[in-house]
Amino acid sequence: MKVIIAEKPSVARELAKVFGATNKKVGYIEGKGYSFTWAFGHLLQLAPPQDYGFYGWKKQNLPMLPQKFKLAVRKIKTKDGVVEDPAVRKQLDVIKYLFDECTEIIVATDAGREGELIFRYIYYYLKCKKPFRRLWISSQTDQAIKEGFRNLKPGTDYDTLFNSAHCRSESDWLVGMNATQALSISAGNRSVLSLGRVQTPTLAMICSRYIETKNFIPEIYFQVAIQLKKEESLFRAISPKNFKSREAAEAVLSQVLDLASGHQQGGLIVNVEAKAKKETPPLLHDLSSLQQEANKKKGYTADQTLGILQNLYESKLVTYPRTGSRFIGDDVYATVPGLISKFTNHPLFGKDAAFLMENKLNKRSVNAKKVTDHHAVLPTGEPAGQLSSDRQAVYDMVVGRMLEAFHQECLKDTTKITINSGSDFVANGTVIRSAGWRSVFNDNDEEKKDDDNATLPKVTKGESLAITNKAVLEKQTKPKPLFTEATLLKALETCGKDIEDEELRYAMKESGLGTPATRASIIETLIKREYIGREKKNLVPSKKGLAVYDVVKNKKIAQAELTGQWEKRLEEIRSGASVKDFKAEITEYTKNITQELLAAGSSLYTVLKEG
Repeated sequence: MKVIIAEKPSVARELAKVFGATNKKVGYIEGKGYSFTWAFGHLLQLAPPQDYGFYGWKKQNLPMLPQKFKLAVRKIKTKDGVVEDPAVRKQLDVIKYLFDECTEIIVATDAGREGELIFRYIYYYLKCKKPFRRLWISSQTDQAIKEGFRNLKPGTDYDTLFNSAHCRSESDWLVGMNATQALSISAGNRSVLSLGRVQTPTLAMICSRYIETKNFIPEIYFQVAIQLKKEESLFRAISPKNFKSREAAEAVLSQVLDLASGHQQGGLIVNVEAKAKKETPPLLHDLSSLQQEANKKKGYTADQTLGILQNLYESKLVTYPRTGSRFIGDDVYATVPGLISKFTNHPLFGKDAAFLMENKLNKRSVNAKKVTDHHAVLPTGEPAGQLSSDRQAVYDMVVGRMLEAFHQECLKDTTKITINSGSDFVANGTVIRSAGWRSVFNDNDEEKKDDDNATLPKVTKGESLAITNKAVLEKQTKPKPLFTEATLLKALETCGKDIEDEELRYAMKESGLGTPATRASIIETLIKREYIGREKKNLVPSKKGLAVYDVVKNKKIAQAELTGQWEKRLEEIRSGASVKDFKAEITEYTKNITQELLAAGSSLYTVLKEG
């Protein structure tokens, strides 16, 4: 008998269905020579401090540096305190029985870092020695599952993936447990002040932006605007220079009035620059970019979007959701025309799908070298049927992005007209000649500036136009906006660096904070800890969060780039880099931050006492 272990019951049921196994038992399904069992997420975790003899929160225990980490059954809070989760213990007993009886184990947990960790922790905790092979698929369709089982991989192929996951798990324990206890102790143990390897730099980014915005002093400046007329067309031109005083702007305005009063035509066209611009299609979605779009368009939180996408994956409608890649290889590209053909009758996308079926596809998102564990998120082509409004919205984003990515470039003309009327004025305009990929969602150009004209008339150098209106405009400088989930996710990709170019941002993703799969939970953890809250779409720090930030802002634990470099190191471990070196660095870092924080928390005492 072979046992197949999935990450959750719903996936095990789908696998059993594909194999035709129907005999339901307690904790597993059997049939056709297979038993299908499951975890439900992380059944096991690294043991708490008391399992290593570190009882209570005491300064003399710190730093806690276990010689060898132990695994413990997941615990829950009850009226009798924190105890082993009985449901977890029961399922572990089922898995142990199946492992003991089987001839081979097939690992079907999610094909990624955390999925590998879930299985390996169970395998090692149960002291199992049975051979195992790995199912590695990006789609839950019957065809993909069958193909995956025909191409099972040796379990040892994923040893470095486990090493990376295990190092992540241990480093989070060392930094989180020690930093949390150190700061809480030094603040008088009035409250648990949770800190973490990724959580704290993220909090620092939110707080820093909030303080910068709150302390921002806007500066007033002035511009001069004129309205010109060419036949029946009106357009606006703005002084290229900003003026610090209204008087200086009024002086320029008076020159326009003087000039116009002595002439029928008051604005002389001194230069016309017209450029054709090609706007390339966006890359396919990975989890992070999809979360950003869903937050912008629908206000969904990152956690909501992940949950919806996971549901669509388990319903066989989209490919693997927790991907960090925005590319596909040539093998997947070969299936794209067939996928697009499934949507030619779609009420929203039918016209563009039909267009793509008749035209050459753009291959910007096709690059096998940039595909990591899993390719970009795509629809599977399975019939969607009736979906709830939120599932439909996210599904349409996936389908729409597929059509955008393989569509033609957006072609537009940008025009800059320089007019002299006592001084120079500039009129900008953008006209879309061929919408290309922007036709999929009838997407407006977000880069269009407020002072752009919707259309500009055709004018020639040396031509004079009537000025029909003129005014001084009072404006003020604006601070950077507070983080929304969309902008925070974007910033986490590059450790807070403002990088607009999506390919350059993608190139830096291995140095980002967290992973696409974990960033949603980081935000939710900060909210659960009462460090931040949501105000409409904005993420705003609480008094407690600001107090913690004030203590840690100059400490290593708050440095986004340092933590981002660790994420890069974890990815390198997957490729065979030294585990020993990484662990030594984390151990030394833990010692340093523990000492820093033990001496830093006294200023928090008053805040917590008042709060």
